[in-house]
Amino acid sequence: MSGRVIVVGSVNIDLVVRSARLPAPGETVTGGSFEQHPGGKGGNQAVAAARLGASVHMIGAVGVDWFGEDARLALAIAGVDVTGLVADPDAATGIALILVDDAGENVISVASGANLAIGSDAIQRELGRLGSLAGDVVLVSNELVPAAAATALTGGSAGGARTIFNPAPAAGVDPAWFESVDLLTPNRGELWRLAGVEPGSDVVAAARGLAVREAVIVTLGSEGALVVPNEGEPWSAPAIPVDVIDTTGAGDAFNGALAASLAEGRALDVAVRRAVAAGGLATTRVGAREGMPTAAELAAVAG
Repeated sequence: MSGRVIVVGSVNIDLVVRSARLPAPGETVTGGSFEQHPGGKGGNQAVAAARLGASVHMIGAVGVDWFGEDARLALAIAGVDVTGLVADPDAATGIALILVDDAGENVISVASGANLAIGSDAIQRELGRLGSLAGDVVLVSNELVPAAAATALTGGSAGGARTIFNPAPAAGVDPAWFESVDLLTPNRGELWRLAGVEPGSDVVAAARGLAVREAVIVTLGSEGALVVPNEGEPWSAPAIPVDVIDTTGAGDAFNGALAASLAEGRALDVAVRRAVAAGGLATTRVGAREGMPTAAELAAVAG
């Protein structure tokens, strides 16, 4: 029997303006096009897991506003249980303002809003309401206040779940959290920052310095992923060949697929290879959530 995927993380709305070039300070550039998309690392990861057939429960917060209604509806339509998504009357829904030029360069400003308002008490209460977490996977991203992220990890671990921590961004992470982290999923830059070493340092040595409970899984983009377990030799999961169009959301697809595969009871090596494939497929379409694969699409390339 499959366990649940419980995602604790951010829920945003992305407001995107595409124009020929980015404005200089104080300048207005006209003639652009506008798009609105649901986003936030937590929301994206929840959708990625749900598309693969996992039973997904989202814990996070939005404001009592139109953007919050849109964000909640988008998750529900994707099959995510949003009963744990708090509506905060005192904070706005998280917003990312994104400017993109014709060359693909972008400038992003984020107002985290309700994502920073959800507290440890609310997270602990929701985890408790879900009952036993044995067989479940708790996936936590770091777009929350540090105390909230820490509570999600310790609460998930104490409840019997397998915990995945995606340290994006890598700021504000307390190494003491790793006592409650089974799997850590940084990219290279995040790994070097967490390990306190210079960029370009040996990846395996840096991963070995992080005292997580099971393994550090370093995402390497077009090179796939490197798994550094606490015991045994490191091993790699190669990327699948794809025609890359847009890398937005690839990391979220990876983490969502990893959580979904583990919740199904798949072995870690199989789960990582499926996660790498899901991240690759996500780059073949424009948009963070638009490219996330279905179960059938992933099975076609990764089994």
